[in-house]
Amino acid sequence: MIMTGVILCGGQSTRMGTDKGLIPCPEGIWARAAVDKMATLHVPVVISINPAQHDGYLPFFPPTALITDDRSLSLPGPLLALLSVHRRMPAEDLLVLACDMPMIQPVQLQTLLDGYRQDGSFDAYVYSNEGQFEPMCGLYTAKGLSALLAAQLKGALQRFSMKAALSGINTLSIPIPEEQKYFFQNINSRADLERLITKSS
Repeated sequence: MIMTGVILCGGQSTRMGTDKGLIPCPEGIWARAAVDKMATLHVPVVISINPAQHDGYLPFFPPTALITDDRSLSLPGPLLALLSVHRRMPAEDLLVLACDMPMIQPVQLQTLLDGYRQDGSFDAYVYSNEGQFEPMCGLYTAKGLSALLAAQLKGALQRFSMKAALSGINTLSIPIPEEQKYFFQNINSRADLERLITKSS
């Protein structure tokens, strides 16, 4: 198993109004907090960003840890980020966490790894909530990503959402236990952030 952790920070953060990966928290910034969680699993970690973010992340991470979106792929959103990292590391499976899921704990990441180690026949391992994929905390194999990249380069991808991509490859979905659903919240807006701060205080 060749595994790399990927922290997704490249979203436009339109609703938040500021770069979510750089939001301050006790660990420093959200991107650092996500890296620290991933590092407990003893995998190397890279940060996925868009080109405009590069200089803003240099005070916090070495240049070698930053992977910018490959615009030549002509894709939107997180799928562009994943396939950009895959192009740089084509032999590696990717354990992925979005920086705007700050409640996720190492145990949720470890569960994905355990599923992969118990049955490595799937292309991706993600959680599901009420039957819907939760793609921003998942494990994507090099095999699955290679199939998606090949489809994109051939112009065969019809839809570009992560959920659509997962539906097109052999995906194992792990239902989120009811008592863990709190951890899978995406903090997308100032209102979400204020609620999180209120609950934490």
